[in-house]
Amino acid sequence: MSQTDDCVIHVVDDDAAFRRSLVFLLESVGWRVQVYAAAEAFLAAHERPPADLGCLVLDIRMPTMSGLELQQALHARGWQPPIVFITGHGDVELAVQAMKHGASDFLQKPFRDQALLDAVAAAVRRCAEDRARNAQRDAALALLDRLSPREREVARLVARGLPNKVVARELDISEKTVHVHRQHVMEKTEVGSAAELARLMLRADSAALD
Repeated sequence: MSQTDDCVIHVVDDDAAFRRSLVFLLESVGWRVQVYAAAEAFLAAHERPPADLGCLVLDIRMPTMSGLELQQALHARGWQPPIVFITGHGDVELAVQAMKHGASDFLQKPFRDQALLDAVAAAVRRCAEDRARNAQRDAALALLDRLSPREREVARLVARGLPNKVVARELDISEKTVHVHRQHVMEKTEVGSAAELARLMLRADSAALD
């Protein structure tokens, strides 16, 4: 089984019977599940993104706060969790709107059990990939934070493939000074070449070398 023990599926739906059926289905294949009767309950329970979040399964229509409104509230907090929306008849337009705002998938009732399981598995994979990318970005940022402002300027130009002579001219400093800064950059960021430095900077910020 590919599901990981530290991953939780958070189900938000106001229909108690439907919540129970979702929990039974998801737990039957090994997922851990946490349920909420309302969107507000999920928000109240989690001021920060849960570390064990696999994905959210949300009813798109709920009495007080809809699934779409919950998605927007999470975005306002800076969260972009993968969401599988459950929709009723006539909600496809709303579901398409949710997809445009980053939802992972939507399923229209009635749906096959396997369709939900496949959608949840895909959303969890997306969450794991996002988490891995964020970890790589954070590690890259930590290395680059070791640099002084001048070393950052040198690093950016070196990463763009410019030779020391050109870097010196661009920054109006001596070539010898560039050489010293370049050595410090390589040591502090723990890379061995301009290509590795470029990859590191792009992991930290995809627009770093624009």
